[in-house]
Amino acid sequence: MTRRSQRRALSLILATSVALPQATPAAHADPRPVGIEAWQQSTSVRLEADGSLSDVLALSSADVWAVGQQEIWDVWKNRGTIRHWNGSAWAEIAVRDATAAGNLRGLAASSSSEVWAVGDGQDGLPYLAQGDVTGFDRVRPTGLRAGDWFGGIDAKQGKVVAVGSRDEHGLILTGQGGKWSVEETAAEGALYAVSDGFAVGDTGAAPLVLHYANQKWTPMKVPAVRGGFLRDVQVDSAKRAVAVGGVYHGPGEVDPLVLTWNGKSWRRLKLPDTTARLYGITGDGKGRYWISGHDPERATEPFLLRCEKGSCEIIRGGGKQGRSSVRLQAAAYLSGKGSVWAVGHAVDTADRYTDVVESFVPKVAATTEDS
Repeated sequence: MTRRSQRRALSLILATSVALPQATPAAHADPRPVGIEAWQQSTSVRLEADGSLSDVLALSSADVWAVGQQEIWDVWKNRGTIRHWNGSAWAEIAVRDATAAGNLRGLAASSSSEVWAVGDGQDGLPYLAQGDVTGFDRVRPTGLRAGDWFGGIDAKQGKVVAVGSRDEHGLILTGQGGKWSVEETAAEGALYAVSDGFAVGDTGAAPLVLHYANQKWTPMKVPAVRGGFLRDVQVDSAKRAVAVGGVYHGPGEVDPLVLTWNGKSWRRLKLPDTTARLYGITGDGKGRYWISGHDPERATEPFLLRCEKGSCEIIRGGGKQGRSSVRLQAAAYLSGKGSVWAVGHAVDTADRYTDVVESFVPKVAATTEDS
């Protein structure tokens, strides 16, 4: 198994970033929350046994979406799931398709009535579904084939873009005006997330960023980071974006990696001293970002990085009795509450998986609505 396929196999089971986990960026009139990480609550959407959440999307504090999978370790029972938070409770949303979804990795939405999910189909083809709180229907674009893989998705009014890999090359699916196109990139590698014209991944040996301009996707110059890879990207504007991932040194040896875009060049951001794995990123649209992940050195504590103005600090949630580890695979900023929700899974001392929703909220915003 190659290094790239080892990382990809791990991400499929445990650490998908997913993708895109993009909360719709929104400017807010509230003053900067004091200590957004000061209060943390751990809850669950109550998936079936051995369940995990891969991505989360917040359209508002009463319109939050999450996707993942249940029965991770049972090939016969494993299936994807879509959940929705209406401001007071989580509910499972039906997927109206007899072929069934496997692991669902990514979420995107152009509106509350047009939400997209992407992942694996039980029939061996990539899985793409579109819907709302009444249910989802599978969409079958022409040009896809067995072995194609999708990791991330982005949606704007009238246009949807999904990214992944085909035959060791990046794969980009674009839907617009009822028509679909499938593009295999010339550069080798795989793409894991896409947002507002930026797609990120790796070549198998270094980070990879593509930019959409003049009707085509073009590789961008990025810092030379041997073993680097990117798993998610948050785009505020054409002049401000942040991509997150890691640097692979060998089995079990991964350092965190964050790249920032200023409209002219990508630069590597200096991080606090940590060996944490980074998976997902969200932002408030004003230059503040929260990056979800997992710190193997303090595995039982929920982990976030908070970054602003070129500086990052570590945020740790409280551990819970009975957990051996917790991994946060994606995050979303809820502008109405000034809070961050991060999703993933916890593993108990008997190696059983439970989905988690970790809420990092200012003390003044803590209410029963976040339970």
